[in-house]
Formats: sequence, structure tokens, C-alpha cells
Amino acid sequence: MTLLLSHAQTILDAALVHARAHEAQPLAIVILDAGAHPVAFAREDGASLFRFDIAQAKATGALGLGADSRVIAARAEKNPTFFQSVVAVTGGRIAFSPGGVLIRDAGGAVIGAVGISGDTGDYDEACAVAGIAAAGLSHGVNA
Repeated sequence: MTLLLSHAQTILDAALVHARAHEAQPLAIVILDAGAHPVAFAREDGASLFRFDIAQAKATGALGLGADSRVIAARAEKNPTFFQSVVAVTGGRIAFSPGGVLIRDAGGAVIGAVGISGDTGDYDEACAVAGIAAAGLSHGVNA
């Protein structure tokens, strides 16, 4: 299965509905396919300048390392030298904060990732999970 535009739009819309229902700060959201190509994205009114870049770094990092950005952040704390190297080789396209969540199909295969930035990392992640669930897809912490 591949990530379709209709999936990405549903994820985006549902994540924003979840955010507004819980009065989150303005968000930037990006949905990437398994090749890290943007499928859908949005930046809410009032979201600060770098929010889209951070959201994309969360999603790209999740895809590149095969784990949600929460897991990557925990690993980075335990092995900072290695992760400094990862930052260097990726040109800084990784963020060590929750909010980058892998998207999986029914069989568990990674078909994309969501990156969200704007509120706390925990809340960014909750919005991503709500969006993925609304699209009838699964999310996974670690490949």
C-alpha cells in the first residue's frame, strides 16, 4: 500500500480538528510518503516562522531512522556523539522532539510519516496520532 493524497488530507484535517478542539497553539503539519516526499502540508495562521521546517525535520528523521521522533530523542540522549554525526550527515534535517510519527499500513509496513510542530512535543504527537487514526491507518513507535 502507498500513502494516498486522500489519506494525507484526512490526516491533516483530523490533526487540525484535534488541535483546535484542545486549544493547541497554531501548528504546522507535513505528511511525507515513504520516500520523504511531501504529500500534504499546512501552516495554521499564527504558527511561527520555523514551525514548518521543524515539522518536516521530525517526519524526515522518523522515516530516516525508522522510529518515531520520541524514540529518536531518547536514543540521542544516550548516544550524543552518534546523533551529532547524524545531524551532520543529514544536513540538520532531523529534530529530537516528539511529533514525528511513522504511518503504517494494515500489515505494519511504513508508508509515510507525519511531522507536527507548534505546541509541546507531546501534544504535537497526540495530534499526529489522532490524524493517522482518522485515516484508518496505524502508527508505530519503532520499526
